[in-house]
Amino acid sequence: TGKCYHTFRGHSAEIVCLSFNPQSTLLATGSMDTTAKLWDLEKGEEVATLNGHSAEIIALSFNTTGDRIITGSFDHTVAVWDVGTGREQNLFNKMPTNNDATVCPCLCVQLWDAVTGTHIATLAGHSKEVLDVCFDYAGQRIATASADGSARVYNAGTKQCIAKLEGHEDEISKVS
Repeated sequence: TGKCYHTFRGHSAEIVCLSFNPQSTLLATGSMDTTAKLWDLEKGEEVATLNGHSAEIIALSFNTTGDRIITGSFDHTVAVWDVGTGREQNLFNKMPTNNDATVCPCLCVQLWDAVTGTHIATLAGHSKEVLDVCFDYAGQRIATASADGSARVYNAGTKQCIAKLEGHEDEISKVS
């Protein structure tokens, strides 16, 4: 019908990312104002503001049960939040290193255990920065999109690249 049900207002700068929870009862928005907000879709009201990043939030996503949300920021941190309380549960802010050099800064994906904060793996292969990452719904594969014009698919168990998707002439900014 094209009917607008709600207009959400509350960020002080542009909204750059959003995500629905799996139950489609909440909408999360991430903004250039360094906050994420959770909105009740039925009531059209703000439920929580997630404060903690010191730069723009450029990516966010709910987990598969909808009780956690993860945010990524230009402050080089990733935070895991409890949806019910709006409190930060974990913060990832350091690059793993090998003996003498940082492991592929900006060109690869760092895989972390969201509960313990333990670094699990580095998924390498792109020649330019990685712009987006997602898991499939079963949690078996990880897809990446890159400024190098390619996308890659990794096996989440073995951490090996199982597909290189090439053919775009410019960057791929999103993958799903």
